[in-house]
Amino acid sequence: MASQIYINLPIKNLEQSVAFFTHLGFKFNPKFTDEKATCMIINEGSSYVMLLLENFFKTFTTKPICDAHQSTEVLICVSVESRQKVDEMVTKALAAGGKTYNKPQDHGDMYLHGFQDLDGHLWEIMFMDPAAST
Repeated sequence: MASQIYINLPIKNLEQSVAFFTHLGFKFNPKFTDEKATCMIINEGSSYVMLLLENFFKTFTTKPICDAHQSTEVLICVSVESRQKVDEMVTKALAAGGKTYNKPQDHGDMYLHGFQDLDGHLWEIMFMDPAAST
């Protein structure tokens, strides 16, 4: 079964969020972008993050929106091609205004580090050695 995943995240400032994630190297689909939201491409054809202004996000749920600076509502993990890329992305996130929430984790065949984006959402960047999974 072919499928796609769209993760929806509430944000406070669309322009700042787009600038933050653009700094990390992400691209956006202009077809699904307007003054209330944008579609960030994680993996063309399969994985996307919809960054939705909080008032727009609230139209999709009756539950209150979590303050991600105070509570963890989700941990988004994105795999990359090398340990160096993990460190590069975290460094870029920090330079763009993000914060770290833990130290790098080296498990031999898996290396992880992450950051909080401008709205406090947690992003884990992971490299898994392909030779270790065979």
